[in-house]
Amino acid sequence: MFYKNARIFTGDFTFKTGAFEVVDGKFGSILPENVPEDAIDLEGATVIPGLIEVHSHGNSGYDFSDGNYEGLVEMAKFYLSCGVTSFAPASMTLPYDVLEKAFATAVKLAQEKPEGCAVLRGIQMEGPYFSYKKRGAQNPDYLKGPDFEGFKKLYDDCSGLIRIVDVAPELPGAAEFVAKAKELCTVSIAHTDSDYDHAKAAVDAGVTHLTHLYNAMPGIHHRNPGVIPAAVENKNVRAEIICDGMHIHPASVRLAFSMFGGERMIIVSDSGRCAGQPDGTTFDIGGQIAQLVGGVAKLVADGTIACSASNMWHCLTNVLSWNIAEEDAIRAATYNPACAIGAQDVVGSIETGKQADFIICSEGYASKRVFLAGKEV
Repeated sequence: MFYKNARIFTGDFTFKTGAFEVVDGKFGSILPENVPEDAIDLEGATVIPGLIEVHSHGNSGYDFSDGNYEGLVEMAKFYLSCGVTSFAPASMTLPYDVLEKAFATAVKLAQEKPEGCAVLRGIQMEGPYFSYKKRGAQNPDYLKGPDFEGFKKLYDDCSGLIRIVDVAPELPGAAEFVAKAKELCTVSIAHTDSDYDHAKAAVDAGVTHLTHLYNAMPGIHHRNPGVIPAAVENKNVRAEIICDGMHIHPASVRLAFSMFGGERMIIVSDSGRCAGQPDGTTFDIGGQIAQLVGGVAKLVADGTIACSASNMWHCLTNVLSWNIAEEDAIRAATYNPACAIGAQDVVGSIETGKQADFIICSEGYASKRVFLAGKEV
């Protein structure tokens, strides 16, 4: 099947107008010279890759950490409706046996690939190797120091589906953990009170990712630079950023794109089970109670922001409205997150041979048509 007169976000991260082909669920020719007369005319509509979410805990009343397979299926359906064609759900700081159960549901979904669902391509293991001071909404009862043996068992038990593991670099043994874990997956700094030296040591050991930039980490200070400059200085480190409009001011989002560049930024929603739920919803998050009020989910106990009630499409359109270059915003929602979970050879860009996951967007990204493996959903 051919589509013509499309404004395509191509594999070199620029927009070009022309045609593209879909064959057996994959992209065929991109910008071919010879286009069949019966090609579907998109009349100049913008075509971008399917969005890729690498940090979301849940939606629709469900949380990945519940270990509920039916709930994970419902989450995957919601993601797809929001333009997310691939995702890696994030766990919470919880006991290993609880994580093991949740990870088993991820394995099942990745293997079964039920119809009408975004494809699960990994897991982000957010916790339990975090700082107490910067725990945020992570349950303090289950925090622990870096434990490679425990992590490796979880990794093996879920057939290596963990694609990102998070750690606070100031904890004893963190650099050693990073050096070992980097051989298995992406290692990220998160929920940390680290100074610059500990953060740099972790980056030097193999960290290539920052989890929800700015949130649950020290700010930048000219005499105590902390985590962020240590990451900016190393070109191998990408940074996630929550773009729901609640967690971070748009000016700080623009600053992040300026510091890291569009090739190193990753848009995430960090949504919880409250996403898609009505205001006033009270819910459990990692064994703690939170409530959604005015579009912001906070812990009932102390008012800490718990998670987002947003989704990736909303986050992307936010970023576009905040005067981030269109090419940088699209790359940060597609190819860059694919790289973070090691899926860039399969998805994340419109290139011949990759899975034909794409979105046909109306002018100004006001509406969308979502395609998974070449089929409209």
